[in-house]
Amino acid sequence: MNTPCFIRGLGHCVPTSVLTNADFERMVETNDEWIVSRTGIRERHVALKGETCVDLCLGASQVALAKAGMQADELTHVIVATFSPDSVIPSSACMLSHRLGISGRMSMDVSAACSGFLYAVETARALLALHPEAKILVAACDIVSSRVDYTDRSTCILFGDGAGAVVLSATAPNGPCPQVLDVLVASDGAMGDLLTVKGGGSGTPYKLGEAVRSDFFVQMNGREVYKHAVRAMSSICAELLAKHAFDKTDVDVFIPHQANLRIVEAVGKRLEMPESKVFTNLQKYGNTSAASVPLALSEAVAEGFVKPGNLVLLGTFGGGFTWGSALVRF
Repeated sequence: MNTPCFIRGLGHCVPTSVLTNADFERMVETNDEWIVSRTGIRERHVALKGETCVDLCLGASQVALAKAGMQADELTHVIVATFSPDSVIPSSACMLSHRLGISGRMSMDVSAACSGFLYAVETARALLALHPEAKILVAACDIVSSRVDYTDRSTCILFGDGAGAVVLSATAPNGPCPQVLDVLVASDGAMGDLLTVKGGGSGTPYKLGEAVRSDFFVQMNGREVYKHAVRAMSSICAELLAKHAFDKTDVDVFIPHQANLRIVEAVGKRLEMPESKVFTNLQKYGNTSAASVPLALSEAVAEGFVKPGNLVLLGTFGGGFTWGSALVRF
């Protein structure tokens, strides 16, 4: 029998600066109608005033801890999902632990692009199986604006920055508490070149004095990514429902990765989810990569879209390729 995994608290945090579609009209050859019709995105929060991954993780984590009624020194593990850490060394998780005022805990980063949050939650579930007494902070954040070429209209309009966080434990406090019922994650490295940021890795290292190259920024074959994202996300969500003998009608709320509206609508259609059950906030934030799912989940709960007793299905897809799904009972 699996060790239970309860969500003790949820939180999210976004930068204060906002880039609207009107702003992009002055930056690249595009317009609001073109962006909205193809992506559904109207604005995105971006870290233009110096906010870092750890800054946003700290904000989201403090909210999650407050919702959990916990102090940071009660945490036993800190996991950060990101592909855009403040630094290569130390990890964002180590820096976040320090900013929270704690030390001596296991702290590590997980890199799975837009699927990072579910990969980190699955890692936390494994840790809870080994250490049922653990209280684990999972934060997910990407400062995608630091890795976007703002002369490339095919990518720059899509992404925003943000963070989401959850506090997980194997025991629930008194009263109702959301429970992560299961997580499925998967990957296929054969198609990694379709969505990549290569520059700065050991395969494409920095050279002193060399100009920044285009491969330091997000490069994406949008058409191919769309096809694989729709197929993989809908397939793994259906697989997870079948594993637990749930029908699509048992799902009260579906929260997919907020990549763009066309992907969200296509996945919802494949899963036969009515629009009334699908939560979206990409119109306000764009694609926030690893933060996408926890940010949407936190906001859906805060807005009352998710209610006590609801069965919530999460789905994600990211570079790597990586993808995953989770079931949460509120």
